[in-house]
Amino acid sequence: MLYIVATPIGNLEDMTLRGLRILKEADYVFAEDTRVTKKLLNHFEIDTTVYRYDEFSKMRQIPNMINILKEGKDIALVTDAGTPCISDPGYEIVDAAHKEGIKVEPIPGASALTAAASVAGISMRRFCFEGFLPKKKGRQTLLKQLAEEERTIMIYESPFRIEKTLRDIETFMGVKEVVIIREITKIYEEIMRGTTTELIERLSKNPIKGEIVLLIKGKE
Repeated sequence: MLYIVATPIGNLEDMTLRGLRILKEADYVFAEDTRVTKKLLNHFEIDTTVYRYDEFSKMRQIPNMINILKEGKDIALVTDAGTPCISDPGYEIVDAAHKEGIKVEPIPGASALTAAASVAGISMRRFCFEGFLPKKKGRQTLLKQLAEEERTIMIYESPFRIEKTLRDIETFMGVKEVVIIREITKIYEEIMRGTTTELIERLSKNPIKGEIVLLIKGKE
């Protein structure tokens, strides 16, 4: 069995009881960063063997993982934080497992995407998720396309690029209502709402830190 296990995005209390059981019972844990995952496992006194599965090792690891699964052993796949396969490595091994007739089971839990959506205070009846915007090639084209999007748009962003991203949004999409949610579930969690113009001014005076989910209100 291949288990896709969500892990906390900041607060360790968000680790589910089922997730802990699976991490204990699995034969192996495959993780985006073994150092990060071992800290989590050590905190909960779990000694399951951990191997790396990231963007650089995934194509080499997939055949190994499939062989392990075919032997009847269980693998738990995790990322550094949150739910695997959402702007994180994972979908390739899930796809390979399905093609081999191996059962894949989700172990739900923390996700920055859904957590941010729940506290943004704007309609999430319909939304689109773009992950991280391209840094250079294709960035302008994508933003121009999103200018016509009527659904709420969600993206992940770095604190080092958020001000530039807001300026690019205003340039290629016009002045938009946006919500910045940073450090979700952590000590300095913060929700900032306003227009792109207002938040650009605010961030120029008071830069922020931490991982960010940015929500952009769709075209009316």
